[in-house]
Amino acid sequence: MSYFRVEDSRMLAGLAVQAATSAGREVLDEETFNRRIAIERKRTERSNQPFLLMILADGRSLNSPMPGIDLEPIVSVLLPVIRETDIIGWYKTRSMIGVIYTGIVGDDRRAAQSMIQSKLIATLEVSLSQEQISHVNTWFHFFPDDWDDDGSGRPSNAALYPDLLISNNEKRSVLVIKRAMDIFGSLLMLCLCCPVFAIIAMAIKATSQGPIFFRQRRVGQYGRHFTFLKFRSMNVDNDHSAHKDFVTKFIASDEGKKGSGEKGAGIYKIASDPRVTRVGKFLRRTSLDELPQFLNVLKGEMSLVGPRPPIPYELALYETWHRRRLLEVKPGITGLWQVTGRSRVSFDEMVRLDLRYATSWSPSLDFTILMRTPRAVIKGEGAV
Repeated sequence: MSYFRVEDSRMLAGLAVQAATSAGREVLDEETFNRRIAIERKRTERSNQPFLLMILADGRSLNSPMPGIDLEPIVSVLLPVIRETDIIGWYKTRSMIGVIYTGIVGDDRRAAQSMIQSKLIATLEVSLSQEQISHVNTWFHFFPDDWDDDGSGRPSNAALYPDLLISNNEKRSVLVIKRAMDIFGSLLMLCLCCPVFAIIAMAIKATSQGPIFFRQRRVGQYGRHFTFLKFRSMNVDNDHSAHKDFVTKFIASDEGKKGSGEKGAGIYKIASDPRVTRVGKFLRRTSLDELPQFLNVLKGEMSLVGPRPPIPYELALYETWHRRRLLEVKPGITGLWQVTGRSRVSFDEMVRLDLRYATSWSPSLDFTILMRTPRAVIKGEGAV
């Protein structure tokens, strides 16, 4: 038996129709509502004005003998009390209601959430009992959202990205092809480069003390952290603050790009870096230091083609729209900006190229980029 009597549901539905008609309100279907979330994200990226996504769902356990709450009357109650600038729709058809509160003013998100939550409870108390209200789950998600720094593999508010999940489901067959290309390509390169691996390993051990591989925490798709592999090109126990300062200047004002014009220095590599060994200079100039990343590809942490995976302190410097490059596709060994702009592009231009790739990638585009990568490396315009 439903929490709402048939008479109550009909009465509330009738009031909703009147309110919606008079105010010109519309309850969006799931596809349209999720598309509006994506639009509001892009609007916030441009304006820096945050929005709040509120989701309501029946909180009754699936194992409960009692039926769930009919959410239609709750929609009816909400319609007359939300602002004309707010957007209401089905986050999940008939099971989750969503409301997008736009134009949130001020930095105190907790106060804004508390005010909206108090207003919501007061509104529901008019038509629902306390027991009914206790079985309604409510979630609040602000955008821009904070990404957890635990490397859990998702943005902290994954609910703000339903369109990306849908898009990945629609591209599942093509993603299978991309993964197959990654496995085949990485296995092929690892087999072909076995002698090169051995020579590089011996050269590194013979000329400097320390491990053969350089391991570093990087940020992959959805904020997932993984151990990034390269052949070690620097002396051990180095102070990484110089690189952090360099990247900070580059991302913030492009001043760091002045140091990447020297042949053999890439966008993220300091020209004439004194920390680099003699063998390391050769490895960087030829991009041979990148070869161990085929192991990352084989493990599924990276792809052959995709955006460059940032270091966590780089991600902390990103503007909101920059982070989209980590949502659409896996990071890669090479990418569109490496074979087009390389050391000549600014950071914003690099991100735009990554986003262009993310929205238009295909197996044929991946193949084209892979074929163009050796030429870009040989020209020595910057290490991949």
